[in-house]
Amino acid sequence: MLDDRVRRVLARLEEEDADERARGVPPDRRARQVARATGQFLFALVAPQTDCEVLEIGGSRGYSSIWLAAGVRYLGGRVLSLEVDAAKAQAWRRNVDEAGLAGWAELVEGDAHETLPEVDDVFDVVFLDAEKEDYERLFEVARGKLEPGALVVADNVVSHAETLGAYSRARQADPALESVTVPLVRGLELSVVLR
Repeated sequence: MLDDRVRRVLARLEEEDADERARGVPPDRRARQVARATGQFLFALVAPQTDCEVLEIGGSRGYSSIWLAAGVRYLGGRVLSLEVDAAKAQAWRRNVDEAGLAGWAELVEGDAHETLPEVDDVFDVVFLDAEKEDYERLFEVARGKLEPGALVVADNVVSHAETLGAYSRARQADPALESVTVPLVRGLELSVVLR
């Protein structure tokens, strides 16, 4: 599933991210991609599922999209990624193509607050990695595209607890969800839709 093409692109993106961080590139100009362990976790979540439909909110340059698309490639499925930044969207297309995963991943460019309501589909997994102050509103829109058994994975809930602590508490207090904080790298909130 993780062939040499995929591994080469992932390794290059990891090197680029490390270099940008080392040089102190401002966060809004960096890839702001997930950590490798988070990518591996996402891959492990979707790879065993047949016909897994994934919605990614915040695709950046495609690092997490590549992990997800590599995961859905053999048992069927696809990744629909939303990204607002035009330069990052261009890099996303180039990176996903280079990894050989264009047949399993699609990008919708634009503000997710506008593009997400227009998406007419139902998803098995949602990966939420957008601007932290937008999580609550984006979750509510995405929730309408989920059936019981679907999973929402929100990144950065531990590293940005001051902003996202309320998000996690709201998910855990919702009787229609079963939600848990997983302290992997920057922290993930996993919320399964019960009804």
